[in-house]
Amino acid sequence: MTKEIRVQDIGEQGLLQRLQSFCPPDLIGDDAALLSIAAGHSLVVTTDTLVDGVHFSDRTTSPADVGWRAVAANLSDLAAMGAEPIALTVGLSLPGSVTVNWVEQLYQGMIDGLQPFQTPIVGGDICRSSVISLAITALGQVRPAEAIRRSIAQPGDAILITGYHGASRAGLELLLNSELGNALEKTAFDRLVQAHQRPIPRLDVVTLLTDLRTQYPDLRVAGMDSSDGLADAIVQICRASRVGATVKRDQIPVPPEFTPWVSNAQAIEWMLYGGEDFELVLCLPIEIAEKLLVQLGDGAAIVGKITAEQTVSLQNKDAIVELSLNRGFQHFSVR
Repeated sequence: MTKEIRVQDIGEQGLLQRLQSFCPPDLIGDDAALLSIAAGHSLVVTTDTLVDGVHFSDRTTSPADVGWRAVAANLSDLAAMGAEPIALTVGLSLPGSVTVNWVEQLYQGMIDGLQPFQTPIVGGDICRSSVISLAITALGQVRPAEAIRRSIAQPGDAILITGYHGASRAGLELLLNSELGNALEKTAFDRLVQAHQRPIPRLDVVTLLTDLRTQYPDLRVAGMDSSDGLADAIVQICRASRVGATVKRDQIPVPPEFTPWVSNAQAIEWMLYGGEDFELVLCLPIEIAEKLLVQLGDGAAIVGKITAEQTVSLQNKDAIVELSLNRGFQHFSVR
């Protein structure tokens, strides 16, 4: 059996030499990368950190999937600002006992996730650590007047979601307890697992909004992504905009793969609080929301409206309940 090469066997410079093959040769090699943005645009910067045992585990996520999910999270943040991606950098901390093959698979997953959006890795850093962590900074560009902000929702706006929610959480449950999927066809099982391991950032929505602005040049769009859950996104937007919202339970689409193995109560819990679906939650005038909805795929829906009263409620046929920030994933929460 061939012994696997570990990071400690080749050292920092040896690892860096291998990782440079994942970057454009004309943009690396100096102390920093030189990048340009288009005239009339603002630079958008976002950083996201993934830690082994907190955000991923070898029980549910291959190194290539870790890389994919890491870049998807950052590209989703750019999409949530209405920005086009330019480039990203990678800060990797890891024990020397990690195999070089694991690291190369991680980077290949990042490259695969970035390729559809023609976004390069232009540098970063590596260092020794007792636990694997991945800190990515993504750079994008947007015209200032076209930026999506959490703080500009107005009463009367429609609340539009760009796709299904709860699928990523369902995929995680299937990875942890595969027997739960015994009632599922393989294609449905695979779609839910894919939703967790390889989410697609909704940068396509940025293009659709750009097209709409040719008809509505003063279009105002509030919003954010739903990486911490649909309920979290709606509440965060309302807090930032000092407004409220009414959400209709029966207008939130249920992923078709939930039938027959997920109960109604479990479905709404995952849809509101499951997180990591990386869809966008947008607030915009109803007429424009309806036009955008026609162009979006399955799972997109108008799920409610913004109100002047600063409460965020979910209306069911049987009851009205207040949506909370405390049930989705929160770092440092006591459970």
